[in-house]
Amino acid sequence: MDKIKVLVVGCGNMGTSHARAYHQLDDFEIVGLVSRKPESREKLSEELGGLPTFGDFKNALKSTKPDVVSINTYPDTHAEFIRAALHANAHVFVEKPLALTVKEAQSLVDLAGKKGKKMVVGYILRVHPTWEKFVQLARSLGKPLVMRMNLNQQSSGNHWYTHKQLMKSMSPIVDCGVHYVDIMCLMTQSVPISVSAIGAKLSDEIAESMYNYGQLQVRFKDGSVGWYEAGWGPMMSETAVFIKDVIGPKGSVSISDEVKGESQDIEGHTRTNGLKLHHAALDDTGNFMKKDEFISSTDEPDHDGLCLLEQSYLLKAITNDIDLSDHLRDAVNSLRIVLAADESFKTGRTIAL
Repeated sequence: MDKIKVLVVGCGNMGTSHARAYHQLDDFEIVGLVSRKPESREKLSEELGGLPTFGDFKNALKSTKPDVVSINTYPDTHAEFIRAALHANAHVFVEKPLALTVKEAQSLVDLAGKKGKKMVVGYILRVHPTWEKFVQLARSLGKPLVMRMNLNQQSSGNHWYTHKQLMKSMSPIVDCGVHYVDIMCLMTQSVPISVSAIGAKLSDEIAESMYNYGQLQVRFKDGSVGWYEAGWGPMMSETAVFIKDVIGPKGSVSISDEVKGESQDIEGHTRTNGLKLHHAALDDTGNFMKKDEFISSTDEPDHDGLCLLEQSYLLKAITNDIDLSDHLRDAVNSLRIVLAADESFKTGRTIAL
């Protein structure tokens, strides 16, 4: 069978990891690397044995005629690049979020369906073995669930530059929040009914209307509730960097909070160390019937390994003609929730969904 030709757009952290994944999978062949900065694409090309490089996406798309376009650029380019890829009859992998508005995201989903092309959105936690176990254990705790999650990053240097670029189009709770709201939806298997949010602008280096700290609160139809917090910048505290905690009537499950390295280290965003499962059941004397369990995850994949799992899923979706309707519905709904949180911050109102 002929190899599946891939055009990789964006050669930063995510684009590099995904390109390495395509390079490892025999069914894929990278036919081009696209980036704004020559240094990033040339460095990646050299690492992967010398690949064609381009500074312009449209020229690359026309020249390479790929079967798959892998979009790993800033969010404000996603919709334009996806639409061009689909009209060029290519399948799409795109880093989250799918688009900047719900209407735009849904229009892209509809276009992919009309063109008969697969589109996978980069929800990396969905392929993470420990996060899959985390969701499974959360579902065993009964209802309602209380879900507490955050990802604060004390960023500087190039990381702070990247965050400022991202904040030209969206806040931290929107950019990162889609991952964790998606996990909450998986855990509850319920419908979100309202969202509220608070936030603060802590830097003069970002636009007046933008905020680099935010927290959202979401309520579900089954009575479950969750909050998610995200902050970016050199002023952020590292005291509470990594909280991933779920409580239910039968107990609680938490991802270990042992974070190695700096909060701006991308490897630390998915590293888990292990799961702690607590059982709430008491005996006749009022003491706990079971001891807490610790489920080790020291053999979990690193960031590149997770990207390999994502691209293996894309390959399977293409070759086995997997129905991605649920995947894309969830991608649109998680975007709907975080954008409602953004509206809540700006208006000071709770937003009904």
